[in-house]
Amino acid sequence: MAAAAALTSGIGTLGGLGGAIMLVPLLVLTGTPVSQATPLGLVSVVAASSAAARRHLRERTVNHRLGVATESSSTMGAVVGALAAGSISEQALTYVLAVVAVGAALAGGRRKGVRWKPDPTTGPELVGEWVGSLHGAYPLDGAVVPYRPRRIGLGVLSMGLSGLITGVSGVGGGFIKTPASSELMHVPVKVASSTTTFSIGITASAALLVKMVRGTLDVELAAMVLLGALVGGTIGSRIQARLSPPTVRRFLSVLLLVIAAILVARA
Repeated sequence: MAAAAALTSGIGTLGGLGGAIMLVPLLVLTGTPVSQATPLGLVSVVAASSAAARRHLRERTVNHRLGVATESSSTMGAVVGALAAGSISEQALTYVLAVVAVGAALAGGRRKGVRWKPDPTTGPELVGEWVGSLHGAYPLDGAVVPYRPRRIGLGVLSMGLSGLITGVSGVGGGFIKTPASSELMHVPVKVASSTTTFSIGITASAALLVKMVRGTLDVELAAMVLLGALVGGTIGSRIQARLSPPTVRRFLSVLLLVIAAILVARA
């Protein structure tokens, strides 16, 4: 259990997806009941998010203002989804998740190069989020790259959908959040990945609270998942810091296709 959580959390942190999108199907395919696998997936998301946050915050690739602007709808969606869990067909939900994963993979994979270029007039003191706006800048190969998020309203709606899916399925909504931030709102993929990894822990915590109140969390198994996810999240964040944006985006697209295949197999 700990090894599975470490592996899936490490890979999930690399792409900003959260490891539960792989851990939950893996547990179900190996015989764990869905009702037990779902809260364990939420535990892995919270733990990996906490582990990766330290490095992402130090690198200043997390945009807190953007995260807060989108997290409200995501958290509300997670609570609604957790309360509605069981009223939606597991097979239907799995196919919907697979279709969303394929769509996100195609959207990110067809784009070439980088959208935002380094600006020699922007100094290192401007790295991070900018006061009074959702704009910011991030470091890339010794240069500074400024960016300006677009289509915030559409992004907020997609985050609400990701929260709903998190609450219902326990897989975490990172596989929607990161592509939505990158492709819909034009946030650099490294910033999108770091911000998503940071914020999905909050979304998952809201859904996990509902699961705990309902008594569906196995504490002993959760301890193993927690340990593995902390290790995996730490390692994944370190590797991600060394990768270029196009590499992260390609890895993200391939990973989303793999996830879609796993989901179809599960269904």
